Amino acid sequence: MMQTKVITIDGPGASGKGTVASRVADALGWDYLDSGALYRLTALYARRQGAEWEDEAAVARLAADLPAAFSDGRVWLAGEEVSDEIRTEAVGMGASAVARFPAVRAALLQRQRDFLTGKGLVADGRDMGSVVFPDAVLKVFLTADARVRAERRAKQLGLPPHGVAFDRILADIEARDEADRRRSAAPLKQAEDALLLDTSDMGVDEAVKKVLDWYEKK
Repeated sequence: MMQTKVITIDGPGASGKGTVASRVADALGWDYLDSGALYRLTALYARRQGAEWEDEAAVARLAADLPAAFSDGRVWLAGEEVSDEIRTEAVGMGASAVARFPAVRAALLQRQRDFLTGKGLVADGRDMGSVVFPDAVLKVFLTADARVRAERRAKQLGLPPHGVAFDRILADIEARDEADRRRSAAPLKQAEDALLLDTSDMGVDEAVKKVLDWYEKK
């Protein structure tokens, strides 16, 4: 199989894959695709359009014509910046809910592949290496312990790593992990040819260096 100039970084929510992927893309001068943002945007758009997340046909129709745009690290939906809104835990759970539907994934599949140009692409998500870019030159499965991921998310939100709010974040992460693993369409799993990168005891700089080292050895 001819390999594509793509590095895929898959993994569970709050594992740091987005930060690592964007930094790797910057280091290589490649484009970056945050595929999770497309599913989060789809969930948010469905809610705003009055469609239930459980209505596969309705959500798929909206996904096919998703009025999304990405510019300078910001995310737009129908002309409104929603960069922060799509990162809430509630929208994250909605993303997991709609992502399990084959029709929704099919609607977004070609849109994701269209991000690839001759420049090269670093794509992060949950099925980038297994489904969207199966011929990627390098596939990474990036993960971390659920509690570590909850602590990182709490820090992003300015919350302490304990208490009721933290317990809710941890529960949401664990629930989303389970939903992502159990869905029938493209469940979250490490591709057979993906390299495992556990960042539980690793900083961002170290993780980025590891991915770049793996790529240079290809």
